[in-house]
Amino acid sequence: MMTYEDKYDVIVVGAGHAGCEAALAAARMGCRALLLTINLDAIALMSCNPAIGGLAKGHLVKEIDALGGEMAKNIDATGIQFRVLNTRKGPAVRASRAQADKQLYRLRMKRVLEQQDNLYLKQAEVTALYFESNQLRGVDTRSGIRFIGKTIIVTTGTFMRGLIHIGLNNYPGGRAGDLPSIGLSDQLREFGFEVGRLKTGTPARLDSRSIDFSKLEVQYGDDPPVPFSFSTSKITMPQVPCHIAYTNPHSHDIIRSGLDRSPLYAGIIEGIGPRYCPSIEDKVVRFPDKDRHQTFIEPEGLETVEVYPSGMSTSLPIDIQIAFYRSIEGLERVEIMRPAYAIEYDYVDPIQLHASLETKRVKNLYHAGQINGTSGYEEAAAQGLIAGINAALRVQEREPLVLLRSDAYIGVMIDDLVTLGTKEPYRMFTSRAEYRLLLREDNADQRLREIGHSVGLVGDDQYDLYLQKHAAILQERSRLSVTRLSMNGREIDWLAKKGLNDLQKGTSFEQLLKRPELSYEDLIEFDDVSRETSSVVRDQVEIQIKYQGYIDRQLEQIVRSSKLEHTRIPSEIDYNTLNGMTTEVREKLSKIRPGTLGQASRIPGVTPAAISVLSIALKAHIGIKGEEQQ
Repeated sequence: MMTYEDKYDVIVVGAGHAGCEAALAAARMGCRALLLTINLDAIALMSCNPAIGGLAKGHLVKEIDALGGEMAKNIDATGIQFRVLNTRKGPAVRASRAQADKQLYRLRMKRVLEQQDNLYLKQAEVTALYFESNQLRGVDTRSGIRFIGKTIIVTTGTFMRGLIHIGLNNYPGGRAGDLPSIGLSDQLREFGFEVGRLKTGTPARLDSRSIDFSKLEVQYGDDPPVPFSFSTSKITMPQVPCHIAYTNPHSHDIIRSGLDRSPLYAGIIEGIGPRYCPSIEDKVVRFPDKDRHQTFIEPEGLETVEVYPSGMSTSLPIDIQIAFYRSIEGLERVEIMRPAYAIEYDYVDPIQLHASLETKRVKNLYHAGQINGTSGYEEAAAQGLIAGINAALRVQEREPLVLLRSDAYIGVMIDDLVTLGTKEPYRMFTSRAEYRLLLREDNADQRLREIGHSVGLVGDDQYDLYLQKHAAILQERSRLSVTRLSMNGREIDWLAKKGLNDLQKGTSFEQLLKRPELSYEDLIEFDDVSRETSSVVRDQVEIQIKYQGYIDRQLEQIVRSSKLEHTRIPSEIDYNTLNGMTTEVREKLSKIRPGTLGQASRIPGVTPAAISVLSIALKAHIGIKGEEQQ
């Protein structure tokens, strides 16, 4: 094994969405970073749906951007349809989604990585971690080169012992067209990591020239499109529509006829699939009374005829796939360009991680993305960003960054993973966040820009713009609280038009905005300053004023729980010596080894009484430590 001459601070294994964010974060924070991938031409490849964002996932992308990550900028530069979902609902659950030009997305991210100072890209398959004297020192590759690094981030996606299924046929692969990663998961098992098996899948890619779009329902994006990144002023890419189609009872009969050759139902697939994104055969079996299932026919790019039928993933044999897709109205003569398939892969139970995403068993080893049991580009990218930040902070001998559940959806996701683990692909939902009114898309910069700047990912120019925006919001809120109706002619005319005869002279503009039937647009009709206020500031101020009571209530909840969240549990504590706990609770705490009382309180089966016992034990432990130091 040849040892490469250069040494690195951070080595990232895998160049999917997690690996890209991890490598960029480490390099931008001043570390010498190496990114290793099996195929340099597949960097940031969208192997499933060519889209970014969606319900709760859009929140993650905004948070990545606020912290200084790249995903939001990349989709803004390559997106071909943008939509804000749930616009008729409250601001907490509104979410951004954008269709990407699949190849442009990949190529731009590769270019960003190549041009990043301190970052080096190499094509190599990592087969093992390298240790010296039981200390992690680097990685070994199939080509016989050993790379030495201070910290290692593993972001292998679906590649670890990947196995592709199409009907009863299966073959090794990280995804269609790529080789799997062999050896790494076996080594992790040898180190005592609990390694499991998961499954995901993707629909066929169809030739749009063989589809009769006149029979489908057209779906346009927002006009004008709203960017993801707080740094993007305008979307300049051409925008294209998607189309909606539906299965029918005949489609479902075809699917049922092939279940005996489905690896999912023949018992060939061992891995557990995503509950919230099931295959079409799973939908048909689980919901037999449903006459149809919806699919969005989405373009894969501006310069290709390939389209993606979302929600139609399957591992059925190819003859059933052809008949099934052609049973859909408008797709009667459709041609499949790439068949649908399912893929099984190894993952490492994330319960074995600290909240920094460093593994508990091996110091300086971090896991991010699907290796942690998550599904989705956005979940992976968010983990990659945090792992990259924390690996760099470790090199710089600084404290790790741990986002709390009250800080960000990223904090909710990581806490769920490291506290509860997962036995199925984890997907982010707004319902997972108990403080979701505070964790909105629109205020991600207000919550996280300061942190991004403090770790070194948000530059001074971007940070100054944020500070100006923040000051403008505070100034406008103050103005609205002291500016009052004077009952001049314009105001009287406006009140009469709105039928607001109950309003009195001296009513503040803030009180006006608190009324559910009024909005900032109403203020613009009679107040010149409101008309000149930027839309970004107007939106923030209106949300804060209208939901102030609910926001204050959630802030109070956070204050009440903060003591638990900030009370750290020493890693050396022996739970078996604590009296007043059941054996089951001791076993769970010993296995998971939570980092704080807050994490311990969220472990299923750990009762409030057990938390009280643990809290008393920690006070005694601190007292003993203090006496030892004296």
